[in-house]
Amino acid sequence: MFRNIFGNLTDVVKNLLILNVLFFLATFLFQNQGIYLKADLGSYYPGSPNFKPYQIVTHFFMHADFRHILFNMFGLIFMGPMLENYWGKKRFVIFYFVTALGAWFFHFLIQGIEIHNLTGEWFPNVMSDIQFNIDTIEYNILPGNENYRQVAKTYLTPVLGASGAIYGLLMAFAMLFPNTEFRLLFPPIALKAKWFALILGVFALYQGYENSTGDSIAHFAHLGGMIFGFIMIKIWQKNRSNFY
Repeated sequence: MFRNIFGNLTDVVKNLLILNVLFFLATFLFQNQGIYLKADLGSYYPGSPNFKPYQIVTHFFMHADFRHILFNMFGLIFMGPMLENYWGKKRFVIFYFVTALGAWFFHFLIQGIEIHNLTGEWFPNVMSDIQFNIDTIEYNILPGNENYRQVAKTYLTPVLGASGAIYGLLMAFAMLFPNTEFRLLFPPIALKAKWFALILGVFALYQGYENSTGDSIAHFAHLGGMIFGFIMIKIWQKNRSNFY
């Protein structure tokens, strides 16, 4: 089975898979040396003093744990080759990066709106109320205004992962191959791509607004990847002379 899966990998998908795995392995190798790549290469809200411009790109090659990278890379190797063969290498790379960056933008746009609603500012200065260790992403928010405590948590929590791009691929797959069936393990049923994408999109929207306590998943980034994926497909379909 694995020979069939990896034997069908296309060039761009293969390189993205290698890059993600290398970043994942480096995370743990460097951590043993006291260097915490999650803190440096994950992306923070642009108003945070921990934010660096390069994080806009590096964050979607980082993953929190094995399960996180496993699900994202499974989605990449399952859907990526068909889309790369359909579009070609150049368009696939463009689509992957646009949806990844779109997911980043949408996630932090929603966070910015929430911060503005709490404080009346887009980039409030709340760091004076925080004791923070940038290396280990450990922090202690000192007693104070509860709204600013919530903002501080946002400032100090990095976003990691390729999920936004993977959800973008899912949207593209559902639009281009809507009746292709996904055979799920849990529950063990077959589901057409168009319904699978719709279910995950609705779930991301619901979970994003519910914002469950203890939920560390960036649901609005998932939704952002799907939105930007939808827009890209529609633009390319409109300009059919440049689509193939």
